[in-house]
Amino acid sequence: MPSPALKALYDLPAPAKLNLFLHVIGRRPDGYHLLQSLFILIDWADTLHLEVRADGQIRRHDLGPALPEEDLCLKAARRLQAASGCLLGVDISIDKQVPWGAGMGGGSSDAATVLLGLNQLWQLGWSRDRLLALGATLGADVPFFIGGQNAFVEGIGEILTPVDLPCEDWAVLKPAASIATPEIFSSPLLTRDTKPATVAGLLAEISATRKTRQARLTESVEAETFYGRNDLQPAAEALCPDVLNAVRWMKQQFGNSRMTGSGSAVFANAAPSEATSGSDSQAVVTASHGGAGDQPAATMLKGPWPESWVGRMCRGLSQHPLRDWAG
Repeated sequence: MPSPALKALYDLPAPAKLNLFLHVIGRRPDGYHLLQSLFILIDWADTLHLEVRADGQIRRHDLGPALPEEDLCLKAARRLQAASGCLLGVDISIDKQVPWGAGMGGGSSDAATVLLGLNQLWQLGWSRDRLLALGATLGADVPFFIGGQNAFVEGIGEILTPVDLPCEDWAVLKPAASIATPEIFSSPLLTRDTKPATVAGLLAEISATRKTRQARLTESVEAETFYGRNDLQPAAEALCPDVLNAVRWMKQQFGNSRMTGSGSAVFANAAPSEATSGSDSQAVVTASHGGAGDQPAATMLKGPWPESWVGRMCRGLSQHPLRDWAG
């Protein structure tokens, strides 16, 4: 635990997430869609630095691309300050590496890291449950990052059931275009009545899928790699052809592909498959230093897509690096 004299916290990670599947199973009377999904943490992350201010002001400094004037980091800090009655402020410096408009939860993860970091920097001693409740007022994905574990997610994102999953390699590709989430949820192509899954059934099917994949490689890699589907993907592909192009390129390279969240990023399990192991590779990976501080070199994904797209080879995380910062 930090000392009461702590003045700053540097190099705080805000990891992104992938939705390995995303099902829309219904709709509430207030119009919100009921979802089920499997969220996993990956090592593509933003980096934040927090420095205490004695004057109570909350400021943000962009070390990379400029963020919106009122982003979730500032909202998170202000709501925590108001809810806790803390008289201290903070300078938030952020090196933005996770692309926005990707369905990877980058902004929500930044907000969660701010809450976890300020809980330490301001010596608040808030419990995880208390931070979770505050995080839920900021956005549906924020509680997942505060929870700090890979999870089966239900409701509108507020019901979390932690699951243990092996850390695997993932290729992630983000087209330049982004999609407005309300357009997807209003699309006639959106499936809204997928049969609900259970945690036990989900884990049993994942285990069976993994055993089958290890036992023999088949031509039907898509069915053998992921559980379920992303119900938002058909609508996203219709609204943004680049999503469909990314799906096709990733499937050609890795034998499988799926959109994460509401897009526009697409991911693939990067385990070798019969579909690609003997073919000429179209994608090239290169080491590139990214992020602030002493982050390790990032493995970037290069291929026959426009230069404005960004791709990266990622590794799954067993838990959030700051998970122990809340009790």
